[in-house]
Amino acid sequence: MPEFGTGDVQANGLRFHYLESGEGPLALCLHGFPDSPYSYRHLLPELAEAGYRAVAPFMRGFAPTEVPADRHHVHTSTMVADALALHEALGGDGDAVLIAHDWGAVAAWGALGLEPARWHRSVVMNIPPFQVFGANLFSYDQIKRSFYFWFFQMQAVVEEIVSADNFAFIDHIWEDWSPGYDATEDLPRVKECLRDPAHFHTALGYYWGQFDPPRMGSAMWTEEQEAAWGHPITRPVLYLHGTNDGCHGLNAEQVKEVPTYCGEGSESELIEGVGHFMMVEKPAEINARILRFLS
Repeated sequence: MPEFGTGDVQANGLRFHYLESGEGPLALCLHGFPDSPYSYRHLLPELAEAGYRAVAPFMRGFAPTEVPADRHHVHTSTMVADALALHEALGGDGDAVLIAHDWGAVAAWGALGLEPARWHRSVVMNIPPFQVFGANLFSYDQIKRSFYFWFFQMQAVVEEIVSADNFAFIDHIWEDWSPGYDATEDLPRVKECLRDPAHFHTALGYYWGQFDPPRMGSAMWTEEQEAAWGHPITRPVLYLHGTNDGCHGLNAEQVKEVPTYCGEGSESELIEGVGHFMMVEKPAEINARILRFLS
């Protein structure tokens, strides 16, 4: 495991803890669930070598970042506000780049659309822009993949079930989402972020904030989500998606469609043989694609 600098910064009313490497323009790297900033452990040093200050925060709900006052409802608009506030608090300017995965990708799409002047370029992995995400969400194949959206709404029992047997549920999620990958190095870091009940409750709040069954998919829900992360993107984006992604599945045509919602110079690629956690599955290959685009 590479050695990283660490720090804390106040942003959007929370004290965020982060890993960092290098000096230069900000490269803000956002993770999702169930994950940790250590999934960027291969990329951070290479970004530093390329001349960036690479920073990977422990996102809202993930220890040791401070627990928020509202632990039950983390809306997409809050995720977007966190990304923008982190850019500000970390001294980012218009040369900053934004790299994001899973829930971090949702935050990134919103931050790019709402305040494009903050970002030079962006790389987004595994969750497409809202227009593609929404069109795919209720396909039969995706409903099967997204079982956990609905299971997590069983709020009386879900915390106990998911945390049982040292969070064995999360082991199975990683197995399903990145088939064949040995996550021995990753899973202890993920569980360390979620072991405290207040942090775990907040992390589940991402799902309670978006997927409330009586509202999910309604016109009001769609308008609300579009307002948070459905704005047109004017900055160049590299979108990467794995053929083996067990979390959100896209075919080649859907991946090809992504740049039509992004700025001039955007690219997309469906990468053969990787799943949801592509940046730890094939780090050399993924890092090379990212750095080539950023350069």
